Amino acid sequence: MSNNKKKIKEYNHLIIEKKWQKEWEKKKIYQASNTSKKKKFYCLVEFPYPSGAGLHVGHPRSYVGMDIVSRKKRMDGYNVLYPMGWDAFGLPTENYAIKTGIHPEKVTKQNTDIFRRQIKMLGASFDWSREINTTDPAYYKWTQWLFLKFFEKGLAYKSKSSINWCPSCKIGLANEEVIDGACERCEGKTEKREKEQWMLAITKYAERLDKDLDLVDYPYRVKAQQRNWIGKSEGSEIDFKIHLSRPSPYQGEGKGEVLKVFTTRADTLFGVTYVVLAPEHPLISNFKSQISNWNEVLRYIEVATSKTEIERTSDNEKTKTGVPMKGVKAINPANGEEVPVWVADYVLPQYGTGAVMAVPAHDERDFEFAKKRNLPIKNVIARVFGESKADEKERYAVAVFVKRPSDGKYLFIFAKAFNEVSKVYGGIEENEKASDAAIREVFEETGYKTKFVRDFGISTQSHFFHPHKKENRRLVCRLVELELIDEKQYEITQEEKSLHEILWLDYNEAKQKINDKKELYDFEIFEGKNCFTEEGVLVNSNKFNNLNSKEAIKKITEFVGGKMVTKFKLRDWVFSRQR
Repeated sequence: MSNNKKKIKEYNHLIIEKKWQKEWEKKKIYQASNTSKKKKFYCLVEFPYPSGAGLHVGHPRSYVGMDIVSRKKRMDGYNVLYPMGWDAFGLPTENYAIKTGIHPEKVTKQNTDIFRRQIKMLGASFDWSREINTTDPAYYKWTQWLFLKFFEKGLAYKSKSSINWCPSCKIGLANEEVIDGACERCEGKTEKREKEQWMLAITKYAERLDKDLDLVDYPYRVKAQQRNWIGKSEGSEIDFKIHLSRPSPYQGEGKGEVLKVFTTRADTLFGVTYVVLAPEHPLISNFKSQISNWNEVLRYIEVATSKTEIERTSDNEKTKTGVPMKGVKAINPANGEEVPVWVADYVLPQYGTGAVMAVPAHDERDFEFAKKRNLPIKNVIARVFGESKADEKERYAVAVFVKRPSDGKYLFIFAKAFNEVSKVYGGIEENEKASDAAIREVFEETGYKTKFVRDFGISTQSHFFHPHKKENRRLVCRLVELELIDEKQYEITQEEKSLHEILWLDYNEAKQKINDKKELYDFEIFEGKNCFTEEGVLVNSNKFNNLNSKEAIKKITEFVGGKMVTKFKLRDWVFSRQR
């Protein structure tokens, strides 16, 4: 290399970037014009809370992404407004002021100066002429004006509500600010407190908030999150009368009480096997003298109400807890059956009516809860396979699970003509019990003698073309469990032997060999591995049998004197937390 060649100057970012940032500021190249005829584009990031520590990596992470969008839009000829500001009111500054004696106004100015200097060092294309500070009287006079307008219109009101309270910070916390029962800021233990709060009535706009999502150009994922937050549900309100098993020492206490539940699946009403109340439900205290395990219920309520909403609604089945209210029963208005009443933390007071009818055969949350506590599971919705035809003939059949006591394996057959593994199936003759049909079919096809164990009821309805009979069929299938009387196999006909082979398989072996969706579905229901949560055809539901779910919802609601209503998960905004 020639000694005469000039040395390349080192890039000194501190000098060079500072020079050009001053030039950009001087020429105001990032300022949005109020009078420009260019197309407008408004690009907004969340304003930071300015703490004494200054920026952390999470701040520029969002600023840089939106900065790229803003610069691209300017190059495309848009008049871009990309402002920055400070969400500067906050309890940490107030607590810091109490601790140090330094006025919050002074601390806030110091912090915003640090943030502004650091953000400018990044070279982000913010329009600093539009800088906002929420502690500036010129700004917050408008938030106060807005609040007064809300109050005048009945949109701001006071109400008592249960909140997460941090005794150390002396403030209410959002659910997201409570981590494992501790305050995110000071890590002190939080508690639930009933406090009078200022509320904003955003629920008055719930329908519009949901509907107007169709009008905005948001990504699908964002719209889905918003809709889940708003939580619109169209369903039924149904009354369950309360029955008390022992006389009250107080005149009239608990008598004539009615428990109102909200459900989106009134078609499953005949499958209710218990009812659940939120720990905060006001009716619980009405039954104090009637509940024989009152002390247990009270202890449970104290623990449950200390949990956060996120903890209570977790999908983890281990977190689903509850206790029965012994001595209190609810009467199912569809069939007059008495069912137990439980208190459980997975039901929240603000959703629906704070009470749910539990149908474990058709709801995953109820299913897990019922399995854990050996509560009954009653199937009332049959899954439908195939599409119905106008000329189909209806047939009733049994699908049979036979258990071998010696090793716990189940009886299956390999159908040679179809090259498929399945349970034993057979038609139910006129006036024949399903259990008798199952025992008969197993003996005819396999030569094994069996005894009845349980009838699961109708599990599926299949629409198909029968090739041998040359007709369209609707097969209504009833799931029955049998058990071997002994392991002796009696002689069967040569025709039966030619049609299939006998297999003994456990659950995992069967899952590997079965390739039919209906077979797998039956096995999962039988093994208690799953429940059917979709819509289908009603079974075990008296006069509503064979109706599809959509038809049945309204008809059953009317039958029990309920009413169709629309509910939202959205709740009014607790505004007292905002400073």
